[in-house]
Amino acid sequence: MPECQNCGSFVTEAYVRVFAPETLDAPRVCPNCEDKIRDGNDVREARSSRS
Repeated sequence: MPECQNCGSFVTEAYVRVFAPETLDAPRVCPNCEDKIRDGNDVREARSSRS
């Protein structure tokens, strides 16, 4: 089962297929990550809290 590389949360295979780069088998961040977000092809620190 794939896990987020940032927070370790479980993610689905479909999420990995859509949001992870082709060279990785797990996403760098996921919707459960509080401190980072996807920004285009990059990952950046969140500017505000995501609650």
